[in-house]
Amino acid sequence: MFAPLLASAGYRAIIPYLRGYGMTRFLSSETFRNGQQSVIAVDIIALMDALKIERAILAGYDWGARTADIIAALWPERCKALVSVSGYLIGSPEANKSPLLPQAELEWWYQFYFATERGKLGYEKYRHDFNKLIWQLASPQWHFDDATFDRSAAAFNNPDHVQIVIHNYRWRLGLAEGESKYDEIEKRLAIAPAIAVPTITLEGEANGAPHPDASTYARKFSGKYAHRIIKGGVGHNLPQEAPREFAKAVVEVDGY
Repeated sequence: MFAPLLASAGYRAIIPYLRGYGMTRFLSSETFRNGQQSVIAVDIIALMDALKIERAILAGYDWGARTADIIAALWPERCKALVSVSGYLIGSPEANKSPLLPQAELEWWYQFYFATERGKLGYEKYRHDFNKLIWQLASPQWHFDDATFDRSAAAFNNPDHVQIVIHNYRWRLGLAEGESKYDEIEKRLAIAPAIAVPTITLEGEANGAPHPDASTYARKFSGKYAHRIIKGGVGHNLPQEAPREFAKAVVEVDGY
């Protein structure tokens, strides 16, 4: 993993679980299990506050990259620099109303599955198999073994996991409401704000998951910026498939 590599380079590396994963728990059974993009970023700001971390280099992929992008865009004073796999991932339900080309829609098949009650029940019943399939589709050249997957899959055994995941995807499609207290943040995100902090974006050359082409988002980074294609069959889960390259990007962006 990349954390020991960063630690050996003198960094304090913190890898938090997002809500609905791992050991995270809600304090009340009455709390709405909200998975909208802004609330996850607010969670990380709260974690930084609790740990008394004023500024940090933020790095991640998938939901983690989106969360890091949001913090870098809206709270740049908390983000020293950014490493974002698959680039600029901030979106909005309004933007998602525009249909994609059929081939692109096909790649998002699970998003539509989750929009149904059948999909919610199916994910609850088969989440281990479902996520293993996603890993295989998203990283088709990564020949991980069962033990590697099972170590990560333990994070899905969370009582709130299914609710958070289903709400996230339904919210993206405008099929579920978020919480009104985050409306102002979502309005700011809906205009696709630029990111001014120093940034490196990464992409695995064999990423089988839906992802934007770098040419479509490069202009969203107004500060010092670089993009790297990581070769060697690296797919979607770049931090785990190519930990050295991921750690190298963190060290490099710190010097910008």
